[in-house]
Amino acid sequence: MTKPIEGVSEKILACAKEEFLEKGYSDASLRTIAAKADTTTGSIYSRFGDKEGLFCAIVEPAAAGLTDIFLKTQKAFHATKAEEQPKLMETYVTGGMDEMLDYVYDRFEEFQLLVDASYGTRYQDFVEHLVEIETEYTYKYMEATHFVQEGSMITEEFIHIMARAMFDSMFEVIRHRMDRDTARKYLHMLEKYHYGGWGAIITLG
Repeated sequence: MTKPIEGVSEKILACAKEEFLEKGYSDASLRTIAAKADTTTGSIYSRFGDKEGLFCAIVEPAAAGLTDIFLKTQKAFHATKAEEQPKLMETYVTGGMDEMLDYVYDRFEEFQLLVDASYGTRYQDFVEHLVEIETEYTYKYMEATHFVQEGSMITEEFIHIMARAMFDSMFEVIRHRMDRDTARKYLHMLEKYHYGGWGAIITLG
């Protein structure tokens, strides 16, 4: 078996990231990537399988890491006593959002790809995956604190819609290419906005 040439994979990944950021997944060209990396398309196929495999090699670590952080915060919060959860909610949400924001900004280009360039890959629904986690755990919170009762306006479908709105708003800071400090201020404003909305719905519900 021929020994892989050292450094080629790293060069392919760097050139591929540049190509995907410029053109998106669908319009990116493996031939262009190979030419910029001074290699062949065969070399890309042998290392990454296909174009989707190459894209996923770039974004998968970032996507998995953010999901792990999000799940860790959710599980830690839901491990607290139900009667304490309303008082602890803001602390956990603010801390979790700050941790997620810093993780994203440390890997900004990977999240640009996930948010705006992943259509046609298995990561095109990455944001929706986070929404589903948020929906599941928010519904658990509502049940534990007795906000969900028979005839309530708060249903799992409604929670999903609210969670989707929240995550779409959060990832707009990437699309607007905000600096980290400005993004943090916007996310804290969004947090207050969503708290206000939930407060109004719970009062009605």
